[in-house]
Amino acid sequence: MNKQKTGIFSGSFNPIHIGHLALANYLCEYEGLDEIWFMVSPQNPLKAQEKLWNDELRLELVKLSISDYPRFQASDFEFHLPRPSYSVYTLEKLREAFPDREFYFIIGSDNWERFWILVSVRTYH
Repeated sequence: MNKQKTGIFSGSFNPIHIGHLALANYLCEYEGLDEIWFMVSPQNPLKAQEKLWNDELRLELVKLSISDYPRFQASDFEFHLPRPSYSVYTLEKLREAFPDREFYFIIGSDNWERFWILVSVRTYH
């Protein structure tokens, strides 16, 4: 049996914008994902917490933004996990909770940039 291919688009979505939606739509239409879960992160360890809008407000804005996309879901999964939200831990818990799915991790360019900075600092210094 084939597992459902679920993209996990993790981010603070502070706020969600058309770039998030365009990327998610592209991944469903052209890269073979069955669905995308917009995983609203309550506390990204790479971002200042005081600059984030309220968790519930960000979740509600995601829900409103994706309401016309049947293959998109808003998720508060990380709201129920210890903070700060480390992606590796979230993915581990998702695999435990949803063994019928194959997860694909998606991050925005802002976190991608920070990821490579951290990798280069730890690798070369």
